[in-house]
Amino acid sequence: MKNHTYTFAWLLGLLLLVTACTESKTPDSEAQEIVDAALAAHGADNLDRSVVSFRFREMQYRALRDNGAFVYSRTFTDSTGRRVHDVLSNSGFKRTLNDAEEQLAEEEQQKYSASVNGVIYFALLPYFLNDAAVQKTYLGEATVKGEPYHKVKVTFAQEGGGDDFKDEYVYWFHKDRHTMDYLAYNFEENGGGSRFREAINPRTVGNFRFQDYNNYKISDKDFPIDNYDRAFEAGKLEKVSEINLEEVQVGTLEEE
Repeated sequence: MKNHTYTFAWLLGLLLLVTACTESKTPDSEAQEIVDAALAAHGADNLDRSVVSFRFREMQYRALRDNGAFVYSRTFTDSTGRRVHDVLSNSGFKRTLNDAEEQLAEEEQQKYSASVNGVIYFALLPYFLNDAAVQKTYLGEATVKGEPYHKVKVTFAQEGGGDDFKDEYVYWFHKDRHTMDYLAYNFEENGGGSRFREAINPRTVGNFRFQDYNNYKISDKDFPIDNYDRAFEAGKLEKVSEINLEEVQVGTLEEE
């Protein structure tokens, strides 16, 4: 009889422990685990001290990162033949035209800064998803093209979230491979709207997984971005562009 009592007590204790562990996992903590797994799968730690360069839409981009410090640049030739060089760093934004510094109004600085930052932000995702201002929430599971995914919503705290702290993102991470295969986001510029991106052409450069994207939209500008996977499966999205990174290179700070 005592053996049965001990066995029952042991099983009861194990059940309570499992239940406690299950109940202690919140949507935020589960989202954090999923993002951490994705960062590892993509090789994000290889970008902590790195120099990344690529071409995008006839412009040359360069991202130098030293943990929290960064220098992002963009170089191109404008319609008049002038060489434009934009630099965004922790210190602010600067534009030069044919190597002469251009004096810009604050509104222009914000516009160009957002443009440079936006291209590099998307190019290096999911690298930035553990930034201090990022707020993550687990939305549950989904199936896209017959594959299993976790859905994670990302918003930003106003402090440290930059000018676009009101933006919202949803990411679809593969349950087994932990890769970031889809994302959706909304924006307020030009009357507002949203986009859905499907990762294509994944390749590893400098031990980091880079991806191109098919870029989709839906006619309803108020469409909830967390439902984009269903609209994509139902064929309700319109492809508007492709996001292709060319000549991707990754180096280290020591090589500079």
